[in-house]
Amino acid sequence: MSSPEPSTLSRRSLLTRAALGAGVLASGLSLDTALAAPRASTTLPRARKRVLRLAHLTDIHVQPERRAGEGMAACLKHVTELADKPDLILTGGDHVMDSFEATFDRTKTQWDVFSKTWAGGMNIPVRSCVGNHDAWGWNKAKSKTTGTENNWGKAMAVDMLKIPARYYSFDQAGWHFVALDSVFPNGDGYLGKLDDEQAEWLDADLAKVPKGTPTLVLSHIPILTVTTVVYTKPDKDNNYKLDGSLQHCDYARIKAIFEKHNTVRLCLSGHMHLIDRCDYNGVTYLCNGAVCGNWWKGRHRDCDEGYAAINLFDDGSFEHEYIKYGWKAETK
Repeated sequence: MSSPEPSTLSRRSLLTRAALGAGVLASGLSLDTALAAPRASTTLPRARKRVLRLAHLTDIHVQPERRAGEGMAACLKHVTELADKPDLILTGGDHVMDSFEATFDRTKTQWDVFSKTWAGGMNIPVRSCVGNHDAWGWNKAKSKTTGTENNWGKAMAVDMLKIPARYYSFDQAGWHFVALDSVFPNGDGYLGKLDDEQAEWLDADLAKVPKGTPTLVLSHIPILTVTTVVYTKPDKDNNYKLDGSLQHCDYARIKAIFEKHNTVRLCLSGHMHLIDRCDYNGVTYLCNGAVCGNWWKGRHRDCDEGYAAINLFDDGSFEHEYIKYGWKAETK
C-alpha cells in the first residue's frame, strides 16, 4: 500500500515532523528514530524542605555603660518578635565587653548584665561559643590575676553560657553542628586557631557524621574571611600581612579536615564586626556583623548593629539575611 499523501496528514502531525526534522538535522539521527525515541521525563525535582531557622547573634559586648544592656534587650526583643521566629539561637562569642583585661569584679558585673538581660528577653533555645573578650584575665597585669584563680581564662565563660565544654557538637533537624573554641593566648594578646587536642577531636567528630548529613561550624574568629583587608594596612613595600588575631592562622589545617570528610557546608563567625561571605571549595563562610555595631557607639565602618537569620534546608542548602534591629546608639 502506498503512503498517504501529505494532504491526508493532520496539521499537527506535519508541524510535529517539521519540528523534529529540524532537530534531526542538528543531531544526525533519522526522523523515524527520533519519532520512536521515548519522551523525556516531565517529573519535577523534589522541592527542598526547610528544617531549621536560626538567628546568629555575635559580638554583643554588653557592659553597664552606654545603655548596652538596653541595646542587647532591644535586639533580643526584635528576634523574638520576628514574624518568622527562629527555632534556635547561636551566639558567636564576645558576649561581654571585655574580661580579657578586666578584674574579677568588673568581669562579674558584665556577666551579671548579660545573664539578667538574656533571662528577661529570650525564650528560644541557645547554643554558644567563646570569644576572646569572654576569656577572663589573660592579660594578667591589667586584670590583676595570676592564672591560678578559679574560673580563670575560658572557664567562667563556659559556666556563664551553660555550654558543655569550650568546644562541642550536637545534632538537630538533620544537620550536624560544631561549636569551636577559636581563641588562644599569645603573650598579652591572642591568636585564632585550634589547639592539637581540638583539631584531633574535630577530625574524629566529622568522621562520625553520617554520609549526606550537612554540617554547620560555629566559631568566634573567622576561619576564612575577606574582611581582614579592611583592618590591615600595607607595609612599606605595599604588601599585606595576615594578622593571626583576625582570622584563623591554621586555616590550611582546618581546610584539610573539611576536605577529608566533605560534610561541612556552612561556617558562621563574628569578631570582625563586619559582614562578608566567602565561598571556597564547597564551603560557605559567613561573617555576621555585630549586635553592638561599633561597641555601642553606632555603625561600625560598613556595618550597622544587627544579627543574621539563616534558614537551613534538608538538602544541605541555606538562606541568609542580615537584619538591622534599629538601635539608636549614643555617639558621644
